[in-house]
Amino acid sequence: MFKKILIANRGEIACRVIGTAKRLGIRTVAVYSDADANAKHVAMADEAFHIGPAPVNESYLRIGKIIEACRISGAEAVHPGYGFLSENPDFVEALDHAGIAFIGPSASSIRAMGLKDAAKALMEKAGVPVVPGYHGDNQDPDFLEAKADEIGYPVLIKARAGGGGKGMRRVDDPKDFQAALTGARREGEASFGDGRVLIEKYLTKPRHIEIQVFGDTHGNAVHLFERDCSLQRRHQKVIEEAPAPDMPEEMRAAMGEAAVRAAKAIDYSGAGTIEFIADVSEGLRSDRFFFMEMNTRLQVEHPVTELITGEDLVEWQLRVASGEVLPKTQEQLSFSGWAFEARLYAEDAPKGFLPAIGTLEHLALPEAIARVDSGVRSGDEITPYYDPMIAKVIVHGPTRDAALGKLLAALEATEVAGCVTNAAFLSALCRHDGFSKGDVDTGLIDRDLEQLIEEPDVPEDAVALAALAALGLTRPAEGSDPFETLAGWRIWSASRQFALLEIAGDRRDIEVRALENRRFAVHLDAKVKTYEIVQVDGPALTYDCDGHRARAKVIAGGQDLTVFQNGHAFTVGLPDRLSGDEDAAGAGDQVIAPMPGLVKVVFAEAGEDVTKDQPLLILEAMKMEHTLKAPRDGTIGDLLVAEGEQVTDGTVLLALKEEADAAA
Repeated sequence: MFKKILIANRGEIACRVIGTAKRLGIRTVAVYSDADANAKHVAMADEAFHIGPAPVNESYLRIGKIIEACRISGAEAVHPGYGFLSENPDFVEALDHAGIAFIGPSASSIRAMGLKDAAKALMEKAGVPVVPGYHGDNQDPDFLEAKADEIGYPVLIKARAGGGGKGMRRVDDPKDFQAALTGARREGEASFGDGRVLIEKYLTKPRHIEIQVFGDTHGNAVHLFERDCSLQRRHQKVIEEAPAPDMPEEMRAAMGEAAVRAAKAIDYSGAGTIEFIADVSEGLRSDRFFFMEMNTRLQVEHPVTELITGEDLVEWQLRVASGEVLPKTQEQLSFSGWAFEARLYAEDAPKGFLPAIGTLEHLALPEAIARVDSGVRSGDEITPYYDPMIAKVIVHGPTRDAALGKLLAALEATEVAGCVTNAAFLSALCRHDGFSKGDVDTGLIDRDLEQLIEEPDVPEDAVALAALAALGLTRPAEGSDPFETLAGWRIWSASRQFALLEIAGDRRDIEVRALENRRFAVHLDAKVKTYEIVQVDGPALTYDCDGHRARAKVIAGGQDLTVFQNGHAFTVGLPDRLSGDEDAAGAGDQVIAPMPGLVKVVFAEAGEDVTKDQPLLILEAMKMEHTLKAPRDGTIGDLLVAEGEQVTDGTVLLALKEEADAAA
């Protein structure tokens, strides 16, 4: 076994690997960029090395810097995590030349599965079923469009070097093919340095089911059963589970055998995942699943496999890479119970799942209920440079219903302030009738998106608590002076104070009158309710309202307050009373960058007439492309950016003429 390893990654996966290494008595070396100097994975490791500025191509993708860190530290092996260099065969060969072990497959295995078209041809030869489509070398746009016509719409355009939903476009109408092809190529080039694509038939009711495989250097290969990853948005996984709902034993065996054949066809060593797509238009059938791709690394969702099998897959990786045989044979492997993993992201679901940035002013993760894999802590910053994952919330139960109930409880116990998250969206998914019954497919989220992202009204209690907090009336009493307990109280009469809050885009002045003994009358629209602050413990409040005692937390962060109550988070703004609404009034005339990013494409020109929701620009941020559209019908007045320009959050990119000017 290795004595010291280097983790060529960051965030939650780096922390995950460090945890297993420490348990096995292996010393760990971290690497970090400027943005990660104070990151959790750096603090956890035994030592750490700075490898460059924040952008990944100047830090985590610098092979020379990582090898130099190995040489200085004496690390014998490198664990790549996932993403970054984890599936880069040049990196594996560079390590080999430096005499450093790679905790993963050989360069030849990675190359064999690295290009989707070549991998599918190899799988066909090995007797593994593949999706009908075109996987050849001819990349002429007209030729590819003709192939799409032959396959029949809808089709899926996929970057052949792609993964994680990048460089992927679904096309339902032939007239949209060329635009989708251009976008897929551009994103493939930006993400993987390869703009070539393949075309496949898009299955109208598919499920994404994958098999965890493991091989060693002694010719052995096994599978550790399946995971269902069908809950996706923008081709990226949201909630994964193991095993797959309603999986017939015959199909489980057939998929497992096909996955092992795939691994053996390339002499695979280490952890890998064979991803299949299943046509479930007539239910799960053993003759209706097709190979999509192989990920030659550990998957983000590997913990659900660990929880149902009781195996530590990172430990398996370390043992296999050090030359040991697989810890178990196929006959010795079994699973029990059910597991779910939900990916908690800094993203705004109602705004098209836009990645978000910000400081985690408050972070409370449900570690008493669930396994939580995270690479951040309270006070850490979510930056635009890396994937905006906050944590993976993973649960296990004896049955699917029990595990799903546990996941919902864990999500409702999750508290994040200072940065918008998808926690409410994940909770809504857990309550979704179809998902709760196991009736899942990759189109579920898109079909019911409006229901899943619907934002609840801020309840009266949350408004009242936010108003009290904004006025400083929820602070604990300090000192022994009894008058300190009379917050907001005046000697001659009850004081009147007003808290200006912004709720769902509307400004509201909330009147508060102080009574006695930390009791307050709060004016909520046409009614007045009395609140008594019974106990204060940091941000946690116990309050009494008209005889009903309840608890909540109120967290201040920058220009807003977040109230955590009954498993929900309600954020209200604290606008400056002296500032007007000029900025908000002009927002309908402007296209503004929702986050820092690169202006990738500009479709518009000054003076051009546009219609509401017409695509005007493409902004590339956090490895994904985001299309920005016209806020209304009108005429473009000022075009303020050019292609290739880097912009910051809030930058005005384009302005429409005022309607009076446009009419003139």
